[in-house]
Amino acid sequence: MSRRGWLLFAALCLIWGIPYLLIKVAVTDLSPATLVLARTAIGAALLLPLAAVRGQLRPLRARWGALLLYTVVEICLPWYLLFRAEQRLSSALTGLLIAVVPLMGALIARFSGTRERLEPRRLVGLLVGLAGVATLVTVDVGSADRAAVGLVGLVALGYAVGPVILDRRLADLPGLGVVAGSLGLASLLSLPFGLAAAPTRWPSAPVLAAVAALAVVCTALAFLLFFQLISEIGPARATVITYVNPAVAVALGVGVLGESFTTSTAVGFTLILGGSVLGTYRRPPLGRPLQPALGPRDLLPWPERTHRRSVGTGDTPGGAP
Repeated sequence: MSRRGWLLFAALCLIWGIPYLLIKVAVTDLSPATLVLARTAIGAALLLPLAAVRGQLRPLRARWGALLLYTVVEICLPWYLLFRAEQRLSSALTGLLIAVVPLMGALIARFSGTRERLEPRRLVGLLVGLAGVATLVTVDVGSADRAAVGLVGLVALGYAVGPVILDRRLADLPGLGVVAGSLGLASLLSLPFGLAAAPTRWPSAPVLAAVAALAVVCTALAFLLFFQLISEIGPARATVITYVNPAVAVALGVGVLGESFTTSTAVGFTLILGGSVLGTYRRPPLGRPLQPALGPRDLLPWPERTHRRSVGTGDTPGGAP
C-alpha cells in the first residue's frame, strides 16, 4: 500500500475502535435515546450538505421505504441498544462482543438465499467464535449483566441484517448519499424520544466532548475517510480494519478507563478473532488466492457502492459502533 493508504488504514483502525470508550463516558450523563439523537443529528448536519452538493440525495427518493427500513435496522435500534448495554458493561467487553458481527453475517449469508456454502473450516470458525463469546459471558460477565450481553447480541444482529437490506435494495445508490440520508432519517425518528429523555441540567464537559467526538470524528469524518480508503487500497484489504477495532477498544478501555483485562478476556478475544477469520473465508477456485466471503459493505457499515465491481461479490456485516 502507499503511504497515504497506510495512514488512512491506521486512522480508521483507531477511529472505529474508540467509540466504545466515548460511549462509556457519554452515558454517564445522557440517556441512550438522547445520545442517539445527538450523534445522528450532528452527523447528518455535517454530511447532508456535502451529499446534496454532490447530487447524491436525489436518487434516494425512489427508495425511501428501503432506506427507512435500513436506517431502523442498522442505526436507530442498534445504537440505542448499544448505548443501553454500555450503561452496564465495560467498553472493552462490549467491543469484544461486537466482534461477532462477521460471524452473524456469515450465518445470515448462508440462510438468506445467497447459496453460501458453510464449508467445514467456516463451520469450525463459527464454533470457535461462539466458544469465545461463551468464555467472556461465563467468566467476565456477572449474572446481573447478562441481559446487557443480550442487548449487544441484538446490536450485532442488526449490524449483520442491515447490510442485507443495503445489498438487495440500495446497492446501486451512491454511498455518501445513503450514509447522509440514513443519519438524517435517524435523527428525525429519534427526535421525540431524545428530547423526552434529555437531562434537566447541562452535561459535563467530558460528556460533551465525547458526544462531539462520536458525531464528528467517529461518524462524519470516519465515513469520509472510509470512502477514501476504499479508493486507495481497494475494498478487500479495507475489511481488515474490522479485526483491529476490537483490539483498540480493549486497549483504550484498559488503559484509559482502568477496566480489567483478565486471562479469560485474552482467551475470549483470541477465540472470537480467530473464529471470525475462519468463519468469513471461503475456499477460492484453484489458482486464485483466498478472498473474504464478506465484502467491505458486509464487514463494515455503509461502504462506497461505486466500488462494488472491484469486490466481485459480497454478502453481508456490521455497523459503525
